[in-house]
Amino acid sequence: MKKHLFLNLSSLIGGSLFVGAEAHVERNGYLEVEAEAFSAQHADEVRRWYRIDEAPLDLPEPDGDETHLGGASGGAYLELLPDTRRTHDDPLLRGENFMPDPGEMAILTYKVEFNNPGRYYCWVRAYSTGTEDNGLHLGINGEWPESGSRMQWTAKKRWQWDSKQRTQEKHSGELGKIWIDVPHKGEHSIQFSMREDGFEFDKFILTKASPEDEQPAKVRQDAASNAQVATESDRVDGQGEIQVAGTMKVWQPVTLTLDGPFAHEQDQDPNPFTDLRFSVTFAHEESGINYTVPGYFAADGNPGETSAQAGTKWRAHLSPDVPGDWSFETHFEGEDKALYDGLTGSFVVSGKGEDEPGFYAEGRLQYRGEPYLQFADSGRSFIKAGADAPETLLGYADFDGTEARKRKVPLKTYDAHRQDWKKSDPTWKNGKGKGLIGALNYLASEEMNAVSFLTYNAGGDGDNVWPFVSRDDKFHYDCSKLDQWNVVFTHAQAQGIFLHFKLQETENDDRRRKKNAGDDAVDPSLDGGDLGPERSLYLREMIARFGHHLALNWNLGEENTQSTEQQLAMARLIQKTDPYGHHIVLHTYPNQQDKVYRPHLGEDSVLTGLSLQNSAVTDCHHQVVKWAELSAASGKKWAIAFDEPGSAGIGMPADPDYPGMPDDYDGPSIHDVRKYTLWGTLLAGGWGVEYYFGYKLPQNDLNCEDWRSRDRSWDYCRYALRIFEEESLPLTEMTNHDELIGNPKHDNSRYCLAKPGAVYLIYLPEGGECQLAGVEDVASYRLSAYRTETGTKVEDRLIEGSPSELPTAEGEILYIVRLNEA
Repeated sequence: MKKHLFLNLSSLIGGSLFVGAEAHVERNGYLEVEAEAFSAQHADEVRRWYRIDEAPLDLPEPDGDETHLGGASGGAYLELLPDTRRTHDDPLLRGENFMPDPGEMAILTYKVEFNNPGRYYCWVRAYSTGTEDNGLHLGINGEWPESGSRMQWTAKKRWQWDSKQRTQEKHSGELGKIWIDVPHKGEHSIQFSMREDGFEFDKFILTKASPEDEQPAKVRQDAASNAQVATESDRVDGQGEIQVAGTMKVWQPVTLTLDGPFAHEQDQDPNPFTDLRFSVTFAHEESGINYTVPGYFAADGNPGETSAQAGTKWRAHLSPDVPGDWSFETHFEGEDKALYDGLTGSFVVSGKGEDEPGFYAEGRLQYRGEPYLQFADSGRSFIKAGADAPETLLGYADFDGTEARKRKVPLKTYDAHRQDWKKSDPTWKNGKGKGLIGALNYLASEEMNAVSFLTYNAGGDGDNVWPFVSRDDKFHYDCSKLDQWNVVFTHAQAQGIFLHFKLQETENDDRRRKKNAGDDAVDPSLDGGDLGPERSLYLREMIARFGHHLALNWNLGEENTQSTEQQLAMARLIQKTDPYGHHIVLHTYPNQQDKVYRPHLGEDSVLTGLSLQNSAVTDCHHQVVKWAELSAASGKKWAIAFDEPGSAGIGMPADPDYPGMPDDYDGPSIHDVRKYTLWGTLLAGGWGVEYYFGYKLPQNDLNCEDWRSRDRSWDYCRYALRIFEEESLPLTEMTNHDELIGNPKHDNSRYCLAKPGAVYLIYLPEGGECQLAGVEDVASYRLSAYRTETGTKVEDRLIEGSPSELPTAEGEILYIVRLNEA
């Protein structure tokens, strides 16, 4: 089908096309106009708007794409041709294929009779095939206000309504910034001009309702029906071919891709996420290992690069434990899909190399009934330290379908960390992702090994992260966005960075109104907090797409307020669905811990640990001791971490000399955090810390884009991690024994972690004298001492006699006492 120039003209004067004089009429603050119903076109010598419909007629070249009449309103639309800039690599020629200044090129005019003057917000329905055909300008009566400049679309390969302005802070566009002011009643000229060639324009709406308050009904209806944009000729099912790809090494992802039934991520009947279900059983006969791995719809198989929403690819990831021959069998549920069910095959996995990156060198991180997670291959106990902020880590401008809904929480660029990106590192879509990938590189360079993030925060503090195609559509998932998330997660694992999945936050974990949830027309909670179809699908999608990663935990939710029954149902489904048995934790408010955690104690607990929070950085040690002792006494030892230490406003402060830190700041210092949070947690028997940044100080929990703001605190963590690694401590046999050094109440005066009769870690935050009980009959011991502020080992010697009286220390110190060493 060829495109053609709209020829039904009344006159052609001075290069302007006049296609009719009748004015469109605004009524009750609302107007809806087909793009092809313009009154005039001018300034079109270089680029011109052409009507695209069924009638065949040659058009100027180049164009480069097919028509998109499927779904076009009225069976026609306008396209700005020729189109010479289709990708970021094509030359950008100002005044030819790009015009940043509004009102200069290819101007369309629409006569409109306004009955109600005032401010009107503009929505435009457009089709974008890439990143270089998605911009337009809006004007009125020959004037081109800033509020009409740089309309921007991010949706790809479908007709999409939007009302966003590209800004310096947010290139993907900010909602609510596209508007014009109509000065008085009567006829006015509404105008659109070129920003990028190749733009495809179907329709526009002018409405007095702000986009931040209300979407026009037409926009809502269009979003609901947009799922069926693929024509019948596009809907050709795959033939059942299977590809198995990966490095084919132990522990590294093996990806099985099925060429299965065609689907679009917004299809309703059948819905590829609820009506069709793909999974694969992988088996290793020699060892007896087998995993039934949930699969997922993967669009064209490469949506992170193409932004595809439709295709025939269905995918599952194996994380192989052992080398050798593996077999697979597919399972496909859905009407008339027997062709894809029961397909079998095999592949060979080799052993790991000598220098595998990150966690691939040690294997899956496992909970084994002890307070410390351990690596399956190396058996090493894992101690973590890293960033709990920003919680909106995934509210990133370079991810598809990601938008800011709160002006105080813009999308992140992580520009401060672009310098940390390396040429060998991954990106997507012509260089996107460098900021966030670089940020992970920085953490890894500081030897930090953990990062946490929310995967769903609709209605929450950030309100900018969700895995769905749109915020309120909980049954359709965004294939390209999630593919891009996985690029980041995969890189983190190769850098040795643990992934802390916080699956929801307090504002959306149940149906009860929370102060920040707003008056959402759609309840942001999944099934109101219950385990219903929304929550079950969400958990399955997260596990199917990301559960193959080696080092992670599933956190039921930040500051969780669901009922015990709701928490149990959620945890049990995770346990049932996750073939790899990852760590499952729960987090709640400091003043609700007994109410929330105690019902989960017991040898049959589904939880394998806790993620603790407090209101002061000095309030960590005794809390970890308490829950470690209670869980051990109940029959199942929990692995406990302190993941949100400090007050809500402050958390862990930035370095004192970081730009923006108040000169008169008198809150907890970075030294307090080191002493009472870091070492207080570790010597209580906790398996690590993540630092929360509060909301009052620079680079805080919602807007942090520069992890160098806490550079000195990362140094302190690195020193601690190195000490634990270099000393090769028997951590699974060690528990807190503060009573041996005269601190039975577990205050912050001194801490002791010990395997009595063998090894003792004794930390004195302020130095001083220390007596160790129960060692009076010891004949000799080795004493090591570290200055924890610098990580310096200041003493390491064999001593004849008993360690009951340790040397008096001048200032903060860590002693390690090993008994009976010759």
